[in-house]
Amino acid sequence: MENHKKQPPRYKGGRKKKPKAKQNFVVAQIKPGADPSLKKVFAQIGVPEKRKFKPDTFQVEAVLAIETSDCLVTAPTGAGKTWIAEQAIKRVLAEEGRIWYASPLKALTNAKYIEFSNSFGAENVGILTGDRKENQNAPLITGTTEILRNQLYDAMHHGKSLDAELVILDEAHFLGDSERGVVWEEIMIYLPTRISLLLLSATIGNGRHIARWLKSIRSKECFIIEETQRPVPLIPLFFHPSGKLYPLLAGAKAKAKIHKKVLAYMDSKHPPLLAPAYKLPPFGEIIKVLREYDLLPAIFFLKSRADCDNALTRCTETLSKEKKDFLSREIDEIISKQKHIAEHRQMKYLKNRGVGAHHSGQLPLWKIVLEALMSKGLLEAVFATSTVAAGVNFPARSILIFNSDRFNGKDFVPLNPTEFHQMTGRAGRRGMDNIGFAVNVPGKFMNINLIAKLVSSHPTDVLSQIRIDFSMILNLLLSHKPKQIEELLERSFLAWLIKRSRKKKSDQEIVKYGYKHLNKDFTRHLDFLIHKRYAEKTGELTSDGKWASKLRVDQPLMIAECFRLNILPQSDPPLLAAIFASFVNEREFNDAVKEELIPENLLEAFDIVNNNLVHFTQEMAKRKFATRSLFLLPAVVVYHWAMGKSWEDVILISKMQEGNLAMLILRTADNLRHIGALSETFPEAARTAMDAIELIVREPVVIDYRL
Repeated sequence: MENHKKQPPRYKGGRKKKPKAKQNFVVAQIKPGADPSLKKVFAQIGVPEKRKFKPDTFQVEAVLAIETSDCLVTAPTGAGKTWIAEQAIKRVLAEEGRIWYASPLKALTNAKYIEFSNSFGAENVGILTGDRKENQNAPLITGTTEILRNQLYDAMHHGKSLDAELVILDEAHFLGDSERGVVWEEIMIYLPTRISLLLLSATIGNGRHIARWLKSIRSKECFIIEETQRPVPLIPLFFHPSGKLYPLLAGAKAKAKIHKKVLAYMDSKHPPLLAPAYKLPPFGEIIKVLREYDLLPAIFFLKSRADCDNALTRCTETLSKEKKDFLSREIDEIISKQKHIAEHRQMKYLKNRGVGAHHSGQLPLWKIVLEALMSKGLLEAVFATSTVAAGVNFPARSILIFNSDRFNGKDFVPLNPTEFHQMTGRAGRRGMDNIGFAVNVPGKFMNINLIAKLVSSHPTDVLSQIRIDFSMILNLLLSHKPKQIEELLERSFLAWLIKRSRKKKSDQEIVKYGYKHLNKDFTRHLDFLIHKRYAEKTGELTSDGKWASKLRVDQPLMIAECFRLNILPQSDPPLLAAIFASFVNEREFNDAVKEELIPENLLEAFDIVNNNLVHFTQEMAKRKFATRSLFLLPAVVVYHWAMGKSWEDVILISKMQEGNLAMLILRTADNLRHIGALSETFPEAARTAMDAIELIVREPVVIDYRL
C-alpha cells in the first residue's frame, strides 16, 4: 500500500503574497482564444520539409574529438547526440574493436538495443540489464551502468582490463543523481585510460568542470562540446483560465520580461481560476483549446500519480469514429499478445479519447505501449509526472506545466533549471514540428516568476554523489589494499571539487562534505568488516568476505549474515523469493495482513530470519550504519505470486499500484540473481534462487520492448 504520510507544506509561488483571509474566486468558462501577437507564431506550426541530412558543426567536432580523446557532449534533447554515438560506434566496429553503451534506465537500454540492432545488425549487438542477457560476446554491448560498474569490479579482481575500446555513457547528468550518481563516478574512476570515454547529456551546467576532472584523473584530454541551440525552437505560452493563450514573455529571450497581459492577471485581486483549489481543472476543455490552435499532441505534467489517473475522467470528448477505429486497430496490433494490457482499466480512455496516464505506478508494459503510440503521434494527450521527462523518448508538440514545484520524496521544492529543461525538452518533435510549445497554466502552486526565469536559465551544476557502502568496499578489497582504495577516493570528483573550492572560497558551499569525511567513512566501513570477520586486519578479505563481495545489492551484509547463520529457506523457491522481497522493499508498510493469507511455513521462515538478525541490525545501528526493517506484507505478496496466484488476486492482497508491485518483483529477481552467483559456496541456494526467478518473472511483469 502506498505511503500516505502527511506531506509537508507546498512551495507557494506568485507575483505577490496573498492575504490569508478567505479568497473570493471565479471558475472561468473556457472558450478558445489567442492573443493577436501569436498569429505569426501559430502560422509557423507544421511539419518541416524533409532535407538531406547534414551533421551540425558540434556533431562533427564531437566525432573528431572521440577518435583521439575523451569527449563530453552537452546538447538539448533531440539535437542529435545519438548520431555522434553511432558514428563513434561505426568507426570502432570497422577497426574490429568493442564498445560498451551504458544508460541509467532499463527501458532506455532496451530501446537502444533495438535501435542499434537495426543499425549495425543483430549479430553485432548484445544486451545486459540483469533482466536480459543476450549475445554477451557481441562487439557492441548495451547495458545499464550498474552492470558496467560490476564488470569493472570483476576486471580489477582478475587483473584484467575491460574488453572494450570505447565506453559511451548516455544521460551523463546522472553523475549528480543522489541515489545512483555514485555508480557513474565509480565507472569514471575505474575505467582504464586506454578506453575512450564518450559522455552524452542534455542538462549539465558545469560540463567544463567535469571535463577538467576527467583529464586530471585519466591523463588524457577530455574535450567539451557544448551546443545550446534547440533543434526545434521553444515558444513559452500562458494559458489564461478563460481559455485564451498569451505569450508568456515579451522581448528577447535572454532579457525577456513577463508579458504585460500575464502580469495583469497575476496582479488582479481575484483572478479567475480553472478550478477551485485542490480540484482538477477540466482537461477536456483545455485539450479543445490546444486542438483549436493545432498544439496537439501534448504532455500534461501533473504533481502526482493520482492526478494523472483522475485526469482521464476529466477528458470527456470522444474521438471521431474514424480516428477511434484507426487508433483501436493500432492498439490491438501492439497488444495482441498482451492479455493483461488488453484488459487494462484505462484502455477505454486510450481507445475512445486518445489519452493515457504515464507514471511509475503503471505496469512497465503499459508505459511502453503509451510511449509507442505517442511516438507515432496517435494520442492527443498523455498525463505524466515530471519524472517521465528524464530518459524517456516520446516528445510532443506541446507540454503543459501546472506546478512550478515538485515533491522530491521528502519536501516540495521549486523546479530547478535542469528539471525544467528536461520537461521542456519534450516539446517539439524533430522532423515532425517546426516549433514546440511550453504552456504554463496558473494555479495555487504555480510561480510564473520562477518559470519565466527558468526559460533562459542554464542547467544546474552536477555535483559529486560518491559515498561509501559495504558492496563497494568488499569489491575494491578484492583487488586493492586499503591504502590503494584511499588513493582511488582521492581521484573522485568530490576530491577535485574540494581542491577547487580551496582556491575559490565561494564554491565551498557546493561540496556536501570533505574528502576527510569520505576517508573516515571508508575506515569506518573497513573497521566493521574486520570486526565481523569479513576482512583481516591487513584489509585482505576473509573467505566469507570473498563470497560476500558477489552480493552486489543494497544490503550485502544482512544477506551474508543469513547465510552465516543458515537461516534462509535454501531449498524452497517460493519461500526464498518471499524472504528476498522483504530485503529489497524500500517502503514502509502497514503489516496488517489477513491471517488467512499468511501460510504457516512463510510466517515461520520470516520470523526465523527476522529474529535471528535482530542482534546484527542493532550492532549496525549502534555504529550508525543504515538498516532497513523487514516487513511481512511484501513477503506474503511475492510468495502468493510465486505460488501461481493470478495478477489480479496478488494486486488485491498487496494493495499496491501495479507499477510498484512489478518493481518489487523485478528487484526481488535482481537480488536473487546475485544469490545465483554463489554457486561454488552455496550451490543449493544458488539453484533455488534461479528457480525462484523463473516463478516470479512472468507476465505481466516481463516486458517485450519490441512493440
